Amino acid sequence: MTSPHPDFLWRNPDPAPSYDVVIVGGGGHGLATAHYLARNHGITNVAVLERGWLAGGNMARNTTLIRSNYLWDESAAIYEHSLKLWEGLEDELGYPILFSQRGVLNLAHTEQDVRDSVRRVEANRLNGIDAEWLDPKQVAEVCPIVNTSADIRYPVLGATFQPRGGIAKHDWVAWGFARSASDAGVDIIQNCEVFGFETDAGKITAVNTSRGRIGAGTVALCAAGHTSTLADPLGIDLPLQSHPLQALVSELLEPVHPTVVMSNAVHVYVSQAHKGELVMGAGVDSYNGYGQRGAFHIIERQMAAAVELFPIFGRARLLRTWAGIVDVTPDASPILGATPYENLFLNCGWGTGGFKATPAVGWCLAHTVATGAPHPINAPFTIERFTTGELIDEHGAAAVAH
Repeated sequence: MTSPHPDFLWRNPDPAPSYDVVIVGGGGHGLATAHYLARNHGITNVAVLERGWLAGGNMARNTTLIRSNYLWDESAAIYEHSLKLWEGLEDELGYPILFSQRGVLNLAHTEQDVRDSVRRVEANRLNGIDAEWLDPKQVAEVCPIVNTSADIRYPVLGATFQPRGGIAKHDWVAWGFARSASDAGVDIIQNCEVFGFETDAGKITAVNTSRGRIGAGTVALCAAGHTSTLADPLGIDLPLQSHPLQALVSELLEPVHPTVVMSNAVHVYVSQAHKGELVMGAGVDSYNGYGQRGAFHIIERQMAAAVELFPIFGRARLLRTWAGIVDVTPDASPILGATPYENLFLNCGWGTGGFKATPAVGWCLAHTVATGAPHPINAPFTIERFTTGELIDEHGAAAVAH
């Protein structure tokens, strides 16, 4: 017999006057950082500040896809580290996250798609990442409901396949990290908007919030699309653009979709959640904005693309749409590391790939905060690369908000 679920999984304390570490942003990245500060480094005098409710931002507004089949060595390293952490995360947290390794298909519809996809498969294999190239017949075997007919507008010429990829239950992931961090002594402060920072001699000394001044030994920004607005008053000009990113779910359906399917050419990605709804994602809206909504034509094109790839979905009903706010860098890779301020660290620019990186972000940022030096995995993702030209251009592997 299972025990009853507690009313609250984490404490909701008032903020203390000061903390050794203040994390701005109570989404997956902020909570994972707090968890690993406590678990890996024994640092528990930590506050996670969330302006709304815990994990009410992008963590609650993504499509939960997890994969590590990125092109460049640096990207593959951090996403594969994350995937390995995902594989043991339920046991680590002692909390269910419904991690389902059902595999991820990336469809190719043109000869250039095929060349790029095969190149990525070979690069993945060199990095020890599970990756396969499938022909159209094999695609149909993995996902029988995909339209693999040769006489459609965008015929499926093949696909990359990562069997270890999949999905997880995003809110349960946040709750698991929050419970673990809270049990370790971390304070999670909700309804606590950050207005600015106090500085002295090149260091952050305090965070000014809607719940008062909070002294800080070290500060980590994990605020996703709002990072640039927090950094701007500090004189840190970040190479970020924030865009709404839309997604939708259908009504509940019987299990029909066995894997995750993504397509750059028709621009949609589809999985079926544990309860039965189809979860569909699209691309970012072209305009910059901070609204958690988007333009209708994006949703319209998204549904049209899904019906083209999956004729079986033609009669499915749309249940709900939403948008997150993604922050995108010029090379479609994140910024994870130091700033001109001695005790301020950045975690931003994940664009459309933030959810899948959640455990690795927590692991690496916790190391960086605890030691003052980057972990080898996040060392390449400095803000200085936009000056030195050492870019990590992942547009090809991160083009469809996944």
